[in-house]
Amino acid sequence: MHKIEAVIKPFRLDDVKDALDALGVGGLTVIEVRGFGRQRGKSEVYRGAEYVVDFVPKVKLEVVVEDGLVERCVEAIQGAARSGRIGDGKIFISEIKDAVRIRTGERGDAAL
Repeated sequence: MHKIEAVIKPFRLDDVKDALDALGVGGLTVIEVRGFGRQRGKSEVYRGAEYVVDFVPKVKLEVVVEDGLVERCVEAIQGAARSGRIGDGKIFISEIKDAVRIRTGERGDAAL
């Protein structure tokens, strides 16, 4: 099992969700986050005054999938989240040792 974490632009969330649904991904966690990468925030003008937004709003997705589904999920996320502009986000992949479904006690892939 692997956990895929993706930090994406908020307006791309529905497209990514649909792409993962098409692959049969059973669950998804979404967290609203703020941060910055290479773009280091952005400058905006409000009522004539310029100010810097240091932390850009993003959405963090977390999904745990079987080993055979990892690459297809990464490709689906990448394709749905890409706008071609700076700040499209990042995808992180890590190995999961085990998972337990609390209600039934199922473990491993069966718990997903």
